Amino acid sequence: MQGYFITGTDTDVGKTWISLGMIEALKRQGCKVGVMKPVSAGCETTSDGLRNEDAVRLQRHSNVELDYDVINPYAFEPAIAPHIAAAEAGILIDIETLHNGLQTIAAQSDCVVVEGAGGWQVPLNDFQTMTDLAKRLELPVVLVVGLRLGCLNHALLSVEAIRASGLPLAGWVVNQLSPQMDHMEENIRTLEQMIDTPLLGYIPWLATLDVAAIADRLTLPPKRHGLRPDWTI
Repeated sequence: MQGYFITGTDTDVGKTWISLGMIEALKRQGCKVGVMKPVSAGCETTSDGLRNEDAVRLQRHSNVELDYDVINPYAFEPAIAPHIAAAEAGILIDIETLHNGLQTIAAQSDCVVVEGAGGWQVPLNDFQTMTDLAKRLELPVVLVVGLRLGCLNHALLSVEAIRASGLPLAGWVVNQLSPQMDHMEENIRTLEQMIDTPLLGYIPWLATLDVAAIADRLTLPPKRHGLRPDWTI
């Protein structure tokens, strides 16, 4: 299976927009890009059912026609930790169900971009976390580092945990979360020195978020990580 699992150093670090940028970059390569948001919390009630804004964005930017329920199998209304939202709804998040869903998407796609929820160790139920899901999906991981105070610790701990899982870290993306940050360049330089996988892009603060502008600033991971040999980078 070709694809990427997008995780972040925390919640609200820009995983969705980086995912959209990667989708756009892959589409520019001529790829059919399927998408998946396995679990979402913080959904709105619509005439079609619960809808998550991030999952809807992924659906709109994919060039593979997929039903929303295939893209986002577990959707919960309250914007709280997924396992708590699931427990309140009387639902158990089942990793095998998500794995089977990914197979359905992959059968129609050249590449699948899967966006996780929160960070690498967010619980999904009483005994499994987002790490367990990523391991079951067996996709190379792309880490989104949100630039803010504490990002060095969060990034390095995340890198260590991803590697401990046995999954390849295909690369990482730096996302500037606010217009100003003290010693931003020094923080990025420190991460480059301490993370020995490719920096796939630096996304500066954008007053207006734009998928094309993000894609312009991204480099797809090397071919050994999730890309078919005939794809040009």
